[in-house]
Amino acid sequence: MKFIPDDISTGHAIQGYEQGEISVSGTRYCQSFVVLPEQIFADWRPATFQDLLIEDFAFIANLAPEIVILGTGTTQYFPHPGLTQPLIDNRIGLEVMDTTAACRTYNILMSEGRRVAAALFMI
Repeated sequence: MKFIPDDISTGHAIQGYEQGEISVSGTRYCQSFVVLPEQIFADWRPATFQDLLIEDFAFIANLAPEIVILGTGTTQYFPHPGLTQPLIDNRIGLEVMDTTAACRTYNILMSEGRRVAAALFMI
């Protein structure tokens, strides 16, 4: 599913998503990753939603976004509240949705100039 035109002059935009693959700024990612308008972290540690640890949210909190969009794969799952404590401590918002919705939401917030981070799982 294609999300936006290939013009990526405003930052790292998600161009398309198919189960198991996301295209960002002309590069395809097949594993979980974190994207912000100015950075991509292709080596984000957790491979699946079930692998999430508090340290993974601490990593994202250190990037200082104002909001985190967590794409949990094809199904929406909510993380245990204890895992998200680093975001709470830093007053960073969290929205949880399936990855398709997360990709669309990230693009909208990024295009508005918001400091958004999307943490995306493929499955």
